[in-house]
Amino acid sequence: MRVDPQLLADREAIREAAFRYSRGVDRLDADLMKSAYWPEATDDHGRFVGSGWEFSDRVVGTHDRWSASMHCNVNHSIEFDDPAHARGEIYNITYLLPRDGGAWSVWLGRYLDRYECRDGEWRIIHRICVHEGTTTIEGAPMAGDMSNFRTGEADRPRGQTPLGT
Repeated sequence: MRVDPQLLADREAIREAAFRYSRGVDRLDADLMKSAYWPEATDDHGRFVGSGWEFSDRVVGTHDRWSASMHCNVNHSIEFDDPAHARGEIYNITYLLPRDGGAWSVWLGRYLDRYECRDGEWRIIHRICVHEGTTTIEGAPMAGDMSNFRTGEADRPRGQTPLGT
């Protein structure tokens, strides 16, 4: 089997765009989220249908009610239509931790994406968010002393997303 290095690089660039979106949501960083979308991109998130950039601003304005969120991109299938257009499906599990210490919300779904490459950069041009199910998990303390660990909120300053700090 012959491996095409450009195809591998394109596939990784698409995955990186998806990771920027998820990390931007979890870090409440609208600019990082927007870097995953082209300026005219559209997003259908059920209750919100509109611009991907508008959705990014909306998320940052509404996700403050959670002490932390964790978007886990599990499977990411990508198919190329041509060298500048691709389609993808991402299985996603999102954990939402409430500020009051109550039950965690767990969201299960998929992102159905279309991607475009412009000047060597891949981004989302259209996203549909598909809801598969939700559940809750009652929070319970772990065995052992967790008091020396940083909590998710402590490293979640709005708009600051340095890696490795």
